[in-house]
Parts: sequence; structure tokens; C-alpha cells
Amino acid sequence: MIHSVKGMRDILPPSSAVWNEVEAAARRVFARFNYREIRTPILEETALFARSVGEETDIVSKEMYTFEDRDGSSLTLRPENTASVLRAYIEHRLDQQPGLQKLYYIGPMFRRERPQKGRYRQFYQIGAEAIGSDAPAVDAEVIELVVAILREVGIEGFELLINSVGSKKSRARYNDALREQLKEVAGRMCADCRRRAETNPLRVLDCKVPEDQPIIEQLPSILDFLDEPDKEHFRRVRELLDDRGITYAVKPRLVRGLDYYARTTFEITHGALGAQNAILGGGRYDGLAELLGSKVPAPGIGYSIGEDRLVMAVEEGQTLRPQALDLYIAPMGDTALRHCAVLAGEIRRLDLSVEVGTDRKLKRMLELANKLQARFTLIVGDNEMVTQTYALKDMLSGAQETLSRQALVDRLSRAK
Repeated sequence: MIHSVKGMRDILPPSSAVWNEVEAAARRVFARFNYREIRTPILEETALFARSVGEETDIVSKEMYTFEDRDGSSLTLRPENTASVLRAYIEHRLDQQPGLQKLYYIGPMFRRERPQKGRYRQFYQIGAEAIGSDAPAVDAEVIELVVAILREVGIEGFELLINSVGSKKSRARYNDALREQLKEVAGRMCADCRRRAETNPLRVLDCKVPEDQPIIEQLPSILDFLDEPDKEHFRRVRELLDDRGITYAVKPRLVRGLDYYARTTFEITHGALGAQNAILGGGRYDGLAELLGSKVPAPGIGYSIGEDRLVMAVEEGQTLRPQALDLYIAPMGDTALRHCAVLAGEIRRLDLSVEVGTDRKLKRMLELANKLQARFTLIVGDNEMVTQTYALKDMLSGAQETLSRQALVDRLSRAK
């Protein structure tokens, strides 16, 4: 028997209905904030991610699905989508369009991580990017947007963590300070941290090894190394969040796992997810467009929600039930089956769900109607076909009505 690949999974009913509800809720919120959808390929040139995400990140060094194509080029299944969106922004000259480019995406990403609760090797993200401005007001609105999505799907009790990793100059000073202090303590840390202490000290703060956390807590705070423009930018972001009534906690060691972040970074956690409790993260990436070859500066900020984890949190708060059926039609014989197929098509055009039974025994069909939680049932035999009248049974109340064909359609239309 062939099974699904390790770390990848099938999403089955009724859970798939929750996924659809979550995505529909996100699309409603995106529309309110004037975001438009972008769809990028799941395959990109490997250089796109190596250059943008960072050679020393776990994503690039350990987790990407990379292979050589038949023409010798190196391709990678996208591990995240910000780099792809920026590539599309540059390639298609979206900077020539009026105003801030506000784009969202929903789709699968791929990383070869260790599978665990809420974490898969094919996982899904709901994300957004606002490109074309470095204003603190854009940062605050992006955070407001993601909070709105969580509330739209019924998530409460989450915690927003924010930080600033500064601009390039501030980060360079901080990296120097980190490198110096790590010389004294790196020998007591994991192998990855010892390597990062030399190559990219900021990535040490990403370490998830429990034994290393007390050491990391004693390292310098990046907030002490921000220059005045960076401090003012972060102050304004916090001020604008305060204006919106959005509560947050400043976490000085929140740097996120990607090298392209600059200034504002943020993360939202939720208790329903256990130890791996981050439900989303994001930040500003001023300078990334130029790194990818753009001749025009394109400062931006974005985030991605882990949809697998978001759905898990939504499911924690509700009991999943099969999707209810509007009408079950039980035809009595082959001739009635042909008649019911046409009738079902007419009723489906009302945007109602209809199932036509195919069993020879009426009892079995009615039992199935109950299991499918049908709102109404209709039994159609020779008499109904001749008279064009139908006995419609309301499965909730038990009431039964005899209706003409047009009256049946009208009655079901009102029940939507």
C-alpha cells in the first residue's frame, strides 16, 4: 500500500470545510483593507531564496527542497513567499502602478523540517505584503490587518510580540557586539550556534535548543544599538498600535528566521498550539528589492500566517460536523431516477446542495439522508411524476408539505 510522503498529509472532510471557511474569512478582511491577490509559482530559481532568505538561515542551509532541472539549472520548491512576491513585483514593474502595492497570497510552501504538531513539510500560508513605503503607519496597518483576520475566524487570547531589528547600520553595530560576547559563551552552546557565532551572530537568537536559552537571554539587546531614526520609527509604530487599541509586548530578542528583515518584526502566539505556539510572523524588509536586482528602492512589510496552525486553533474552539445537505431525493425506480436527476439540476441552480439516492431500497436511502444531516427529503415515485406534486419533509420539525413543482422550488428557495 502506498502512503503519503512523510511530513505531508491529506486534508479530509469535515476539516476541509474549516479550511475553506478560514480562507473565505481572510479574503473578506483583505478586501476591507484593499489588498489584491497575487499567485506565484511554487518553483523558483534557488538563487532567489539563497540571496534573500540568507545562506546561514536554517531554511536555506537545511530545509529547502532543491533539485537540478534537466537543463542543469537549480530549482527550489518555495519555502516562503515574500521573496517570490518581490521577484514578481520587480519583474512585472509593479512600481509603475499607482499607490502602495498591497498584495496577498494563499498557498502551499515546502520545508524539510521535523514533523510535529501543526508543522508539516508541505504547509500552507496566508500572507500579505505592502510594498512601496517605509512609513510606520504602514507597519501598524499591516499588524492591524492580521489581528483583524484572527478575530474574523474567532481566535482570541493570542499575544502580539514586536521588536525592531534596526536598519543595516544599526544591525552591523549589534552584530559586532554579539560576535564579541559570543566569543566567551559560544563554546557552551549547540554546534549550530557555534557556527553562527562566526558567520551570522544574529541567527544565534533563533536557536530553539532549550539549554541555550539562558545564555541567549544574557546577550545584548538590539534595542540598545538602534540609531535615532530607527528608535523613532519603532516609537511611532508602537504609538500607532496604541491608538488602535492593539495590545503587544516588546520582545528584544525577536529577530525572526530570515535575513531580509529590517526594523519592525512581529510574531503572534496562541496557547492552543502547545510548545510550538507561533501562529504567524512577519516584518519589514527594506532593501530586499535592491538585493534582488531592483534599480528602484521598494521598502515593504509583510507577514505569513501558518494556515495549518490557524485551522488547528479554530478547530480547538468548535466541534466539527459533516457539511449539512439541503435536500435528499429518494427516487423509486429507474424512471424516477431520470426524473429526479433533472429536478435536482433545477434545485441546484438555487445554490442548494442536493443528493439523489441510487439505492433500490427506500429504507436505506432514508437512513442515508439522516446520516448526511439532510434538511429536507423528497420521495419520488410514479404518482409524483404523473401529478407533478411532491411530498417535502422537513427533517428538523418532521412536518410534511405536498407541493407542485414550482411551489417546491419556491419553498426551497425561501429556506436558503
